[in-house]
Amino acid sequence: MGGAETHAQVTGLGEYLCEDDAHAIGMAREVMDKLKWDMAPAAPSFAEPLFDEQELMGIVPADEREPYDVREVIARLVDGSDFLEFKAEYAAEMMCGHARIQGHLVGILGNNGPIQPTGSTKAAQFIQLCDQSGTPLVFLQNTTGYMVGSAAERGGAIKHGSKMIQAVANARVPKFTVILGGSYGAGNYGMCGRGFDPRFIFAWPTARTAVMGGAQAAKVMDIVNRAKVERMGMEANEQALAAMSDGLRLRLDKESAALFGTARLWDDGIIDPRDTRRFLGLCLALAQEAEARTLRPNTFGVARM
Repeated sequence: MGGAETHAQVTGLGEYLCEDDAHAIGMAREVMDKLKWDMAPAAPSFAEPLFDEQELMGIVPADEREPYDVREVIARLVDGSDFLEFKAEYAAEMMCGHARIQGHLVGILGNNGPIQPTGSTKAAQFIQLCDQSGTPLVFLQNTTGYMVGSAAERGGAIKHGSKMIQAVANARVPKFTVILGGSYGAGNYGMCGRGFDPRFIFAWPTARTAVMGGAQAAKVMDIVNRAKVERMGMEANEQALAAMSDGLRLRLDKESAALFGTARLWDDGIIDPRDTRRFLGLCLALAQEAEARTLRPNTFGVARM
């Protein structure tokens, strides 16, 4: 009763919004083209992205507080820059869609901000659909985590967020993760961080992994310390509080950097952004080969000389 735009933009019941019957038929064909059928091999030939991979060096800002559109990254990773977005009008901060990388069909999830409750349900449905069709998943991480606050709580952040976590944890298809920017808090888990055992996980030099950003953590601790001083009936020492906040911020900024994380095996290596497509193509080929092989488990004990 709400109409096509309501269900595409507000309720999320519609996956694809079409103008007329002809557009709907064309969209149905595109959807069928992006579905993986049985053990269909990768396409023997594929088109290169329409946009230069060199441009990947300038898409993600050096300042993590500056936003960018993850679709700009995808356009330089997928075959022919052909990306079929899933629920494009709904929960725009959680981007999902189908594409090919070097002939391999994939489902891609990316972030354009913190993950909202609506984005969680959207991602959960998309992951389940890809798992059902046997489509490998590629996660492009850049998120401050799941949205917090009274509005998010009332919107079912925990309830809906758990759906996304459950989908990621139980998906049987190969999963690959690239940390483009921020990987903070529970967003690291929801976007298939190391704890959820992706086949491969890589980081860009701009990657940052932590419970929260240094500036945010410093602000929280400043509030906590001030409240503690007030409860004790003492006057706040501004210089001491500032020094404590600055020390925490610098420490978290240092320990969230890409080099700090990769040295502790939080990822499988830092890669040049321009090599991302080649890395993903190789990993997808390895996963396809692994799926096709018949394993012969060894039941013998270890023979000692």
